[in-house]
Amino acid sequence: MPVTGIGGLFFRSGDPDARAAWYKEHLGIDAGQASVWQQEAGMTVFAPFPADSDYFAADQAFMLNLRVTELDALAASLEAAGIQVERKDEWTNTEYGSFARIHDPEGLAIELWQPPN
Repeated sequence: MPVTGIGGLFFRSGDPDARAAWYKEHLGIDAGQASVWQQEAGMTVFAPFPADSDYFAADQAFMLNLRVTELDALAASLEAAGIQVERKDEWTNTEYGSFARIHDPEGLAIELWQPPN
């Protein structure tokens, strides 16, 4: 019996209510207690990284990657809300799509990914 997908992401938080409100306000994800997020079908990448990888911060055990549409519009909306959006030329229009990076209120790296058309 193979695994068919990721059933959830559970993580600790110093202030779960405030963190859930941030995700809902800025990314449209209802992350409150006992909520269910229905997502669109699409690719999910499951990839262990070497412990010494510099792809994301060494003090983080994982990085959240979210598939998005209209990455440029989302980045502009986040920046207008005072959220720093990191973009690099080498992350734009790659064979895998385009990427940007933000951090949630507790410092978790979130990679925003717009897959190629």
